[in-house]
Amino acid sequence: MAGCSSCGSGGGKAAGCNNNGGCQTGGCNKMNVFDWLSNMDLPVVDKFDIIEVRFKGGRKDFFQNSENLELHTGDAIVVDVPNGHHIGHVSLQGELVRLQMQKKKIGQEEIRKVYRLAHQKDLEKYEEVQKREMPTLYRTRQIIDELKLDMKLSDIEYQADNSKATFYYSADDRVDFRELIKHLAGEFKIRVEMRQISLRQEAGRLGGIGSCGRELCCSTWLSDFKSVSTSAARYQNLSLNPSKLSGQCGRLKCCLNYELDTYMEALKDIPELEKPLLTEKGVAKLQKTDIFRKIMWFGYDDENTWHPIDVERVNEIIKLNSKGKKPASLQEDDVPGQGEHFSLNSDLEKMDKKFKKKSGGPKKKSGNNNRNRNKRRNNRKPSSNRNNK
Repeated sequence: MAGCSSCGSGGGKAAGCNNNGGCQTGGCNKMNVFDWLSNMDLPVVDKFDIIEVRFKGGRKDFFQNSENLELHTGDAIVVDVPNGHHIGHVSLQGELVRLQMQKKKIGQEEIRKVYRLAHQKDLEKYEEVQKREMPTLYRTRQIIDELKLDMKLSDIEYQADNSKATFYYSADDRVDFRELIKHLAGEFKIRVEMRQISLRQEAGRLGGIGSCGRELCCSTWLSDFKSVSTSAARYQNLSLNPSKLSGQCGRLKCCLNYELDTYMEALKDIPELEKPLLTEKGVAKLQKTDIFRKIMWFGYDDENTWHPIDVERVNEIIKLNSKGKKPASLQEDDVPGQGEHFSLNSDLEKMDKKFKKKSGGPKKKSGNNNRNRNKRRNNRKPSSNRNNK
């Protein structure tokens, strides 16, 4: 990933812009794609003339460099948008753009063109326009409360020519915001575009820190949001606690899908139990399953101990039960982990033994000291008494 000029090193030290991947003026935006072809010399004649441009909030779009401008990653450019122009930053160019367009299924017929590199006056004007965003956001939220609309406004993006503003909002149901648009257009003297986004997209635009201690995936690299169901948590033996499984967007965490395929592959060897195992010792019920070690833990109703059984042994017992036979016990000589038992109160028993040793130690020591004192008293010679003489 190419960085902007302020992130370069000088004097043997890395300068850095201290924006933590959120640089809005250069090329080190957190949603950038790593250009692994940047160091390769590509043919100038056959070079792909469409570039990827980044805007506020990590939003990206494709534009055609029809003027064959010499562009670099992070350059500010003026691009053509409906009914005006906008300023963005080059995030990707070359053959990787062609792959990105194929991935997103975007045709070249819909591509608009790049006007020119942005001048200093363009950037200064754009900075003045951006200063209107926060006051507009606060005022719009007041208008929404006055109109009693069931929607949540999360962000506003002004166009560089100060003629249009895009309002990003989220809502559970369909919202009739025709009256809201009239208020906004009359008060701010701009064209208004209302764009509804999902709660996951809203979390990606706002950003934050997840429960893992790292920045949210949706605001750093994740762009395609796949549906997440509670079955993903069940397959991974996770507690079905909504407060722990939900992210900052209020939906199930996207990371529940990351290891799901590995768990699904491992679960193929685990037998599905529709009823408990029957042995001569009693009825054994499944307590927990170690998916990757291929060990299943069973416990009897009248015991407080869990027995680790290998998956192969479980399959053998299931076959015996299907034939109406019962094995003598769950254990087998060649079962890995035989002899190991898991007690529900094992931690408490360990703590009791630990404190018994500590409490018993000082008493023994004090007894030895008393015996030593008595020995010294008995061996002591009688002292001379002047009165007796």
